[in-house]
Amino acid sequence: MLAIERLTVDIQNSRILRDVSLGVGAGELICLVGRNGAGKTTTFRTIMGYLKPVSGSIVFRNRSIVGMATHRIAQMGVGYAPEDSQVFGDLSVTENIELPTWTRPSDRDARTRIAVAYDIFPKLRQYGLRGGNQLSGGERKMVSIARALALDPQMLLLDEPFEGLSPAIIPSISEGIASIRRLGHAILMAESNVHHIPDYAESVYVLERGEIIYKGKPGERYPPDVMKIISGSA
Repeated sequence: MLAIERLTVDIQNSRILRDVSLGVGAGELICLVGRNGAGKTTTFRTIMGYLKPVSGSIVFRNRSIVGMATHRIAQMGVGYAPEDSQVFGDLSVTENIELPTWTRPSDRDARTRIAVAYDIFPKLRQYGLRGGNQLSGGERKMVSIARALALDPQMLLLDEPFEGLSPAIIPSISEGIASIRRLGHAILMAESNVHHIPDYAESVYVLERGEIIYKGKPGERYPPDVMKIISGSA
């Protein structure tokens, strides 16, 4: 579904990604793991068209999306929940979640798409009229993921869905992601904490200083040098 080959990205004359290659198949959950600053968000922003690569290819559903406008990539079926959530503070929870149904046509009607989003995070039903700037960090994460899901995407990019959350809210986010996976959506998830990687993920890619240094399966014994990096002890 998504194939990235030898992706190289510079930001302000600094090389951030170096020959990054990874793939996400239909219905798969793939985890991109790395420390803060390793290049995870840059990878996601490049997929979404916010950044233009120096070289390399990004192919989604057999079509190159390099150089394509962000809204066109979203219309093709890529939903994005960024690390900082980017919930619209002046809109209510209901309006935030409904927004993608106004901008992307789909075979499913808006009511169905919105209902699916609320089924994933039922807690949000009671916050429908609450403004985006009145939400906690965990609630904003839920709204951000629910909004991306209401796009009716074939694939979701989830950037650090557990970052900065209290231990009390993490199970709700984790259960929501598992439910999205059961619906058949492909998911590429960035994570800095190896302990948040779901055991049902197909593959784990470890990113360090802009390079993929390891690919394996969840639960495998990582090489000592890789474990130092992803455990934060290096």
